[in-house]
Amino acid sequence: MDASIVVVGAGLAGTSVVRELRKLDAEVGVVVVSADNADIYAKPNLSNALAIGKAPSGLVQSSGADWATKNGVTLLAETTIESVDRSRKVLVTNRGEIAYRALVLAVGASPVRLTLSGDGVDRVRSVNSLGDYAVFRQDLTDARSVAVIGGGLVGCEFADDLRAAGLEVVVFDPGTHPLGRLLPTETGSWMRASLEKAGIRFLAGTGATEVHREGARLKLLDNRGGVHVVDAVLSAVGLRPHLDLAKAAGLAVNRGIVVDRFLRTNDPDIHALGDCAEVQGLVLPFVQPILHAARALAKTLSGTPTEVRYPAMPVVVKTPSAPLVVCPPPLGVDGNWQETVGDAGAVSVFVDASGNPAGFVLAGDKVKERNAWSSRVPDWL
Repeated sequence: MDASIVVVGAGLAGTSVVRELRKLDAEVGVVVVSADNADIYAKPNLSNALAIGKAPSGLVQSSGADWATKNGVTLLAETTIESVDRSRKVLVTNRGEIAYRALVLAVGASPVRLTLSGDGVDRVRSVNSLGDYAVFRQDLTDARSVAVIGGGLVGCEFADDLRAAGLEVVVFDPGTHPLGRLLPTETGSWMRASLEKAGIRFLAGTGATEVHREGARLKLLDNRGGVHVVDAVLSAVGLRPHLDLAKAAGLAVNRGIVVDRFLRTNDPDIHALGDCAEVQGLVLPFVQPILHAARALAKTLSGTPTEVRYPAMPVVVKTPSAPLVVCPPPLGVDGNWQETVGDAGAVSVFVDASGNPAGFVLAGDKVKERNAWSSRVPDWL
Protein backbone atom coordinates (compact mmCIF):
# COMPACT_ATOMS: atom_id res chain seq x y z
CA MET A 1 0.00 0.00 0.00
CA ASP A 2 1.33 3.42 -1.00
CA ALA A 3 0.74 6.59 1.00
CA SER A 4 2.32 9.96 1.41
CA ILE A 5 1.84 10.19 5.17
CA VAL A 6 1.36 7.35 7.63
CA VAL A 7 0.20 8.08 11.18
CA VAL A 8 0.62 5.38 13.80
CA GLY A 9 -1.94 5.84 16.56
CA ALA A 10 -5.54 7.07 16.61
CA GLY A 11 -5.58 8.76 19.98
CA LEU A 12 -5.69 12.51 20.52
CA ALA A 13 -2.22 13.08 19.07
CA GLY A 14 -2.74 11.10 15.88
CA THR A 15 -6.26 12.32 15.14
CA SER A 16 -5.32 15.93 15.89
CA VAL A 17 -2.48 15.81 13.35
CA VAL A 18 -4.91 14.47 10.75
CA ARG A 19 -7.51 17.13 11.55
CA GLU A 20 -4.96 19.96 11.31
CA LEU A 21 -3.44 18.48 8.15
CA ARG A 22 -6.80 18.33 6.43
CA LYS A 23 -7.29 22.05 7.09
CA LEU A 24 -4.15 22.65 5.03
CA ASP A 25 -4.29 19.88 2.43
CA ALA A 26 -7.46 18.04 1.47
CA GLU A 27 -5.79 15.80 -1.10
CA VAL A 28 -2.60 14.31 0.36
CA GLY A 29 -2.84 10.56 0.99
CA VAL A 30 -3.01 9.62 4.66
CA VAL A 31 -3.08 6.19 6.28
CA VAL A 32 -3.85 5.86 10.01
CA VAL A 33 -2.80 2.63 11.70
CA SER A 34 -4.44 1.76 15.03
CA ALA A 35 -4.04 -1.18 17.38
CA ASP A 36 -7.71 -0.87 18.39
CA ASN A 37 -10.94 0.09 16.61
CA ALA A 38 -9.94 3.79 16.60
CA ASP A 39 -13.26 4.98 18.05
CA ILE A 40 -13.03 8.67 18.93
CA TYR A 41 -13.47 9.74 22.55
CA ALA A 42 -11.98 12.29 24.95
CA LYS A 43 -9.56 10.44 27.21
CA PRO A 44 -9.68 13.12 29.95
CA ASN A 45 -13.35 12.25 30.43
CA LEU A 46 -12.44 8.78 31.69
CA SER A 47 -11.56 10.19 35.11
CA ASN A 48 -14.85 12.02 35.58
CA ALA A 49 -17.28 9.85 33.62
CA LEU A 50 -19.24 8.96 36.75
CA ALA A 51 -19.76 12.62 37.58
CA ILE A 52 -21.01 13.43 34.07
CA GLY A 53 -23.22 10.35 34.05
CA LYS A 54 -21.55 8.57 31.16
CA ALA A 55 -21.24 4.84 30.67
CA PRO A 56 -18.17 3.75 28.67
CA SER A 57 -20.19 3.48 25.45
CA GLY A 58 -21.60 6.96 26.03
CA LEU A 59 -18.13 8.48 25.84
CA VAL A 60 -17.68 7.52 22.17
CA GLN A 61 -18.09 10.57 19.95
CA SER A 62 -17.63 8.82 16.62
CA SER A 63 -16.74 5.39 15.35
CA GLY A 64 -13.29 5.04 13.87
CA ALA A 65 -14.77 4.17 10.49
CA ASP A 66 -16.99 7.27 10.40
CA TRP A 67 -14.10 9.48 11.50
CA ALA A 68 -11.89 8.07 8.74
CA THR A 69 -14.54 8.69 6.10
CA LYS A 70 -15.13 12.24 7.28
CA ASN A 71 -11.41 13.04 7.18
CA GLY A 72 -10.64 11.23 3.93
CA VAL A 73 -8.08 8.82 5.35
CA THR A 74 -7.46 5.10 5.04
CA LEU A 75 -7.90 3.53 8.47
CA LEU A 76 -6.22 0.22 9.30
CA ALA A 77 -7.86 -0.63 12.61
CA GLU A 78 -6.97 -3.59 14.83
CA THR A 79 -3.58 -3.68 13.12
CA THR A 80 -0.31 -4.77 14.71
CA ILE A 81 2.92 -3.05 13.73
CA GLU A 82 5.90 -5.37 13.46
CA SER A 83 8.72 -3.01 12.49
CA VAL A 84 9.83 0.11 10.68
CA ASP A 85 12.16 -0.47 7.73
CA ARG A 86 13.83 2.92 7.48
CA SER A 87 16.06 1.98 4.56
CA ARG A 88 13.03 1.23 2.37
CA LYS A 89 10.70 3.75 4.12
CA VAL A 90 8.21 1.01 4.85
CA LEU A 91 6.05 0.25 7.86
CA VAL A 92 5.69 -3.51 8.30
CA THR A 93 2.36 -4.68 9.79
CA ASN A 94 0.46 -7.92 10.18
CA ARG A 95 -1.66 -6.75 7.23
CA GLY A 96 1.22 -6.08 4.90
CA GLU A 97 3.68 -3.30 4.17
CA ILE A 98 2.87 0.40 3.99
CA ALA A 99 5.20 2.78 2.19
CA TYR A 100 5.54 6.27 3.58
CA ARG A 101 6.94 9.64 2.58
CA ALA A 102 6.57 10.82 6.18
CA LEU A 103 5.89 8.65 9.20
CA VAL A 104 4.26 10.05 12.34
CA LEU A 105 4.58 8.09 15.58
CA ALA A 106 1.73 8.91 17.95
CA VAL A 107 1.97 5.61 19.80
CA GLY A 108 1.15 6.95 23.27
CA ALA A 109 2.11 5.46 26.60
CA SER A 110 1.04 2.66 28.89
CA PRO A 111 0.38 2.71 32.64
CA VAL A 112 3.29 1.96 34.93
CA ARG A 113 2.67 -1.35 36.70
CA LEU A 114 3.75 -1.68 40.29
CA THR A 115 5.48 -4.78 41.55
CA LEU A 116 2.83 -6.30 43.80
CA SER A 117 2.44 -9.83 45.13
CA GLY A 118 -0.62 -11.90 45.93
CA ASP A 119 -3.31 -13.83 44.12
CA GLY A 120 -5.40 -10.70 43.53
CA VAL A 121 -2.88 -8.80 41.43
CA ASP A 122 -4.76 -9.64 38.23
CA ARG A 123 -7.71 -7.61 39.54
CA VAL A 124 -5.68 -4.42 39.96
CA ARG A 125 -6.86 -2.17 37.14
CA SER A 126 -5.16 0.68 35.30
CA VAL A 127 -7.12 3.01 33.05
CA ASN A 128 -5.52 4.54 29.98
CA SER A 129 -8.09 3.74 27.30
CA LEU A 130 -11.80 3.32 26.82
CA GLY A 131 -11.38 -0.46 26.91
CA ASP A 132 -9.53 -0.23 30.23
CA TYR A 133 -12.28 1.96 31.62
CA ALA A 134 -15.02 -0.45 30.52
CA VAL A 135 -13.31 -3.23 32.50
CA PHE A 136 -12.94 -0.97 35.56
CA ARG A 137 -16.59 0.10 35.40
CA GLN A 138 -17.58 -3.57 35.38
CA ASP A 139 -15.66 -3.97 38.65
CA LEU A 140 -17.75 -1.16 40.11
CA THR A 141 -21.10 -2.80 39.36
CA ASP A 142 -21.77 -3.86 42.96
CA ALA A 143 -18.85 -2.11 44.61
CA ARG A 144 -19.07 -0.05 47.77
CA SER A 145 -15.38 0.72 48.22
CA VAL A 146 -12.34 1.35 46.02
CA ALA A 147 -8.62 1.66 46.71
CA VAL A 148 -6.65 4.03 44.49
CA ILE A 149 -2.91 3.44 44.37
CA GLY A 150 -1.24 6.74 43.54
CA GLY A 151 -2.14 10.27 44.59
CA GLY A 152 -1.02 12.08 41.44
CA LEU A 153 -3.22 13.98 39.02
CA VAL A 154 -5.06 10.99 37.57
CA GLY A 155 -5.35 9.22 40.91
CA CYS A 156 -6.89 12.27 42.55
CA GLU A 157 -9.31 12.85 39.68
CA PHE A 158 -10.53 9.26 39.85
CA ALA A 159 -10.71 9.33 43.64
CA ASP A 160 -12.86 12.47 43.62
CA ASP A 161 -15.13 11.07 40.90
CA LEU A 162 -15.58 7.76 42.71
CA ARG A 163 -16.32 9.51 46.00
CA ALA A 164 -18.87 11.81 44.36
CA ALA A 165 -20.62 8.66 43.12
CA GLY A 166 -21.02 7.51 46.73
CA LEU A 167 -18.18 5.00 46.97
CA GLU A 168 -15.80 4.77 49.89
CA VAL A 169 -12.34 5.70 48.61
CA VAL A 170 -8.88 5.24 50.10
CA VAL A 171 -5.79 6.61 48.35
CA PHE A 172 -2.29 5.20 48.90
CA ASP A 173 0.62 7.52 48.16
CA PRO A 174 4.29 7.52 49.24
CA GLY A 175 4.38 11.32 49.55
CA THR A 176 3.12 13.64 52.24
CA HIS A 177 0.34 15.16 50.14
CA PRO A 178 -1.51 14.67 46.83
CA LEU A 179 0.13 15.70 43.55
CA GLY A 180 3.50 15.68 45.26
CA ARG A 181 5.41 16.39 42.03
CA LEU A 182 3.31 19.44 41.18
CA LEU A 183 2.28 21.10 44.44
CA PRO A 184 4.40 22.87 47.04
CA THR A 185 4.01 21.74 50.64
CA GLU A 186 1.36 24.07 52.08
CA THR A 187 -0.82 23.97 48.97
CA GLY A 188 -0.47 20.19 48.97
CA SER A 189 -1.70 20.14 52.56
CA TRP A 190 -4.70 22.25 51.52
CA MET A 191 -5.41 19.79 48.71
CA ARG A 192 -5.21 16.84 51.07
CA ALA A 193 -7.51 18.48 53.63
CA SER A 194 -10.07 19.32 50.92
CA LEU A 195 -10.15 15.75 49.61
CA GLU A 196 -10.43 14.37 53.13
CA LYS A 197 -13.28 16.79 53.86
CA ALA A 198 -15.05 15.24 50.88
CA GLY A 199 -14.67 11.83 52.53
CA ILE A 200 -11.59 10.47 50.76
CA ARG A 201 -9.05 8.75 53.01
CA PHE A 202 -5.51 9.75 52.04
CA LEU A 203 -2.80 7.45 53.41
CA ALA A 204 0.40 9.51 53.20
CA GLY A 205 3.75 7.77 53.15
CA THR A 206 2.00 4.50 52.35
CA GLY A 207 2.34 2.10 49.47
CA ALA A 208 0.43 -1.08 48.65
CA THR A 209 2.62 -4.19 48.64
CA GLU A 210 0.24 -7.16 48.34
CA VAL A 211 -3.22 -7.79 46.91
CA HIS A 212 -5.09 -10.97 47.85
CA ARG A 213 -8.53 -12.29 46.98
CA GLU A 214 -10.95 -12.27 49.90
CA GLY A 215 -13.98 -13.98 48.44
CA ALA A 216 -15.44 -11.49 45.96
CA ARG A 217 -13.45 -8.69 47.57
CA LEU A 218 -9.76 -7.77 47.66
CA LYS A 219 -7.43 -7.44 50.64
CA LEU A 220 -4.57 -4.96 50.31
CA LEU A 221 -1.53 -5.01 52.56
CA ASP A 222 0.57 -1.87 52.82
CA ASN A 223 4.18 -1.16 53.72
CA ARG A 224 3.20 0.06 57.17
CA GLY A 225 1.44 -3.12 58.24
CA GLY A 226 -2.06 -1.95 57.36
CA VAL A 227 -4.76 -4.25 56.00
CA HIS A 228 -7.55 -2.88 53.79
CA VAL A 229 -10.48 -4.83 52.34
CA VAL A 230 -12.16 -3.22 49.32
CA ASP A 231 -14.24 -4.17 46.30
CA ALA A 232 -12.02 -2.77 43.55
CA VAL A 233 -8.48 -1.48 43.10
CA LEU A 234 -7.24 1.14 40.65
CA SER A 235 -3.53 1.75 40.06
CA ALA A 236 -2.70 5.29 38.89
CA VAL A 237 1.05 5.69 39.34
CA GLY A 238 2.01 7.23 36.03
CA LEU A 239 2.59 6.50 32.35
CA ARG A 240 5.56 5.09 30.48
CA PRO A 241 5.94 6.15 26.81
CA HIS A 242 5.87 3.36 24.23
CA LEU A 243 9.44 3.23 22.96
CA ASP A 244 9.95 -0.31 21.67
CA LEU A 245 9.02 0.39 18.04
CA ALA A 246 11.23 3.48 17.86
CA LYS A 247 14.10 1.80 19.66
CA ALA A 248 14.01 -1.21 17.35
CA ALA A 249 14.09 1.15 14.36
CA GLY A 250 17.25 2.81 15.65
CA LEU A 251 15.59 6.07 16.64
CA ALA A 252 16.93 8.03 19.60
CA VAL A 253 14.98 7.50 22.81
CA ASN A 254 15.31 8.78 26.35
CA ARG A 255 12.28 9.31 28.58
CA GLY A 256 10.36 9.48 25.31
CA ILE A 257 11.10 9.33 21.59
CA VAL A 258 13.58 12.17 21.22
CA VAL A 259 12.49 14.88 18.78
CA ASP A 260 13.53 18.46 18.01
CA ARG A 261 11.21 21.45 17.90
CA PHE A 262 10.08 20.39 14.42
CA LEU A 263 9.05 17.11 16.10
CA ARG A 264 11.62 15.27 13.97
CA THR A 265 13.44 12.22 15.24
CA ASN A 266 17.03 11.53 14.24
CA ASP A 267 15.48 10.26 11.00
CA PRO A 268 14.14 13.39 9.23
CA ASP A 269 11.31 11.41 7.64
CA ILE A 270 9.95 10.22 10.99
CA HIS A 271 8.20 12.46 13.50
CA ALA A 272 6.69 11.84 16.92
CA LEU A 273 4.28 13.68 19.19
CA GLY A 274 1.96 13.12 22.11
CA ASP A 275 2.51 10.97 25.19
CA CYS A 276 5.37 9.10 23.51
CA ALA A 277 7.46 12.12 22.51
CA GLU A 278 10.21 13.99 24.33
CA VAL A 279 10.54 17.51 22.95
CA GLN A 280 13.82 19.07 24.08
CA GLY A 281 13.63 17.28 27.41
CA LEU A 282 9.89 17.77 27.91
CA VAL A 283 7.40 14.89 28.07
CA LEU A 284 3.97 16.51 28.35
CA PRO A 285 1.05 14.05 28.33
CA PHE A 286 -1.57 16.81 28.46
CA VAL A 287 -4.18 17.98 25.98
CA GLN A 288 -2.93 21.49 25.24
CA PRO A 289 0.71 20.57 24.45
CA ILE A 290 -0.55 17.83 22.15
CA LEU A 291 -2.78 20.28 20.26
CA HIS A 292 0.06 22.79 19.87
CA ALA A 293 2.33 20.02 18.58
CA ALA A 294 -0.31 18.77 16.13
CA ARG A 295 -0.80 22.22 14.60
CA ALA A 296 2.94 22.74 14.14
CA LEU A 297 3.52 19.27 12.71
CA ALA A 298 0.65 19.59 10.24
CA LYS A 299 2.28 22.72 8.82
CA THR A 300 5.62 20.95 8.56
CA LEU A 301 4.07 17.96 6.80
CA SER A 302 2.34 20.35 4.40
CA GLY A 303 5.66 21.85 3.33
CA THR A 304 6.09 24.74 5.77
CA PRO A 305 8.60 23.65 8.42
CA THR A 306 7.25 24.97 11.73
CA GLU A 307 8.73 24.71 15.20
CA VAL A 308 6.39 23.83 18.02
CA ARG A 309 5.95 26.51 20.64
CA TYR A 310 4.66 25.76 24.12
CA PRO A 311 3.24 28.80 25.89
CA ALA A 312 2.50 28.46 29.59
CA MET A 313 -0.37 25.96 29.66
CA PRO A 314 -2.12 25.66 33.03
CA VAL A 315 -3.55 22.22 33.73
CA VAL A 316 -7.06 22.21 35.20
CA VAL A 317 -7.30 19.28 37.61
CA LYS A 318 -10.78 17.74 37.55
CA THR A 319 -11.34 17.50 41.31
CA PRO A 320 -14.53 19.47 42.11
CA SER A 321 -14.05 18.81 45.82
CA ALA A 322 -10.71 20.63 45.60
CA PRO A 323 -10.59 22.92 42.53
CA LEU A 324 -7.03 23.22 41.27
CA VAL A 325 -5.09 24.81 38.41
CA VAL A 326 -1.40 23.93 38.04
CA CYS A 327 1.15 25.68 35.83
CA PRO A 328 4.62 24.26 36.55
CA PRO A 329 7.69 26.44 35.91
CA PRO A 330 9.70 25.77 32.73
CA LEU A 331 12.17 22.91 32.88
CA GLY A 332 15.43 23.79 34.61
CA VAL A 333 14.36 27.13 36.10
CA ASP A 334 15.81 27.76 39.57
CA GLY A 335 13.70 29.44 42.21
CA ASN A 336 11.36 28.84 45.10
CA TRP A 337 7.69 28.68 45.94
CA GLN A 338 5.92 31.51 47.71
CA GLU A 339 2.64 30.26 49.13
CA THR A 340 -0.43 32.11 50.39
CA VAL A 341 -2.88 29.57 51.70
CA GLY A 342 -6.24 30.14 53.37
CA ASP A 343 -9.24 28.01 54.23
CA ALA A 344 -11.00 28.76 50.95
CA GLY A 345 -8.05 28.45 48.60
CA ALA A 346 -4.43 29.19 47.78
CA VAL A 347 -2.18 31.17 45.45
CA SER A 348 1.30 29.70 45.18
CA VAL A 349 3.84 31.33 42.88
CA PHE A 350 7.17 29.89 41.78
CA VAL A 351 9.58 32.83 41.74
CA ASP A 352 12.79 32.55 39.73
CA ALA A 353 16.25 33.80 40.72
CA SER A 354 15.46 37.24 39.29
CA GLY A 355 12.30 37.57 41.35
CA ASN A 356 9.90 36.98 38.44
CA PRO A 357 6.98 34.53 38.50
CA ALA A 358 7.80 31.40 36.52
CA GLY A 359 4.92 29.12 37.51
CA PHE A 360 1.89 29.00 39.74
CA VAL A 361 -0.74 26.90 41.48
CA LEU A 362 -4.24 28.19 42.15
CA ALA A 363 -6.55 26.32 44.49
CA GLY A 364 -10.13 26.64 45.68
CA ASP A 365 -11.71 30.04 45.11
CA LYS A 366 -8.50 31.33 43.50
CA VAL A 367 -8.80 29.24 40.31
CA LYS A 368 -10.73 32.09 38.73
CA GLU A 369 -7.43 34.01 38.52
CA ARG A 370 -5.99 31.55 35.98
CA ASN A 371 -5.98 33.89 32.97
CA ALA A 372 -4.38 36.74 34.89
CA TRP A 373 -1.54 34.55 36.14
CA SER A 374 -1.05 32.80 32.79
CA SER A 375 -0.11 36.11 31.19
CA ARG A 376 2.61 36.70 33.80
CA VAL A 377 4.70 33.54 33.39
CA PRO A 378 7.13 32.59 30.59
CA ASP A 379 6.64 30.09 27.78
CA TRP A 380 7.50 26.47 28.52
CA LEU A 381 9.34 26.17 25.20
